[in-house]
Amino acid sequence: MLPKANRLKNRRHFAGVYRQGIRHQTPHLTLRALGPAKLGIDPLSANAPPTKIGIVVSKKVDKRAVYRNRIQRQLRAKLREYLPRIPNGWRLAIVVRPGTKPCQSNEFIPELERLLSKIADKH
Repeated sequence: MLPKANRLKNRRHFAGVYRQGIRHQTPHLTLRALGPAKLGIDPLSANAPPTKIGIVVSKKVDKRAVYRNRIQRQLRAKLREYLPRIPNGWRLAIVVRPGTKPCQSNEFIPELERLLSKIADKH
C-alpha cells in the first residue's frame, strides 16, 4: 500500500491529470503526469505537497479481479521503492494497457522504471 499522503484518490484529481498532463507510453503501461509547474507549485519549497500516484487497471486488462489486483500490488510495491526519487508536487496516473498479465511482471516492471525515470529526470 502506498502511504496515504501519496495516493491519488479524488476523481477530480484524476480528471485533471488526464486533461492537462503529459503522456508517456510503453507496450504495457501509460503514464499520465501533471507536473508541479502546471499546478503552480514550487517543488523545491519546504511546503510542496507530496507526489500523488494513482493506478488504473480496467476490466479490459482482465475480467477477473484477482488478476487486476495482482497487477496493482506488483505496481504498488515497485512504486513504494521508487517514490523517494520522484520530486514533490507531481500527480501521476499509471494506466495498465489491455493485454498485460500479472505473470508478465518481469516485462512491465522495467517499463514502469523507465517511465518514472523520465519524471525523476525533470527534477
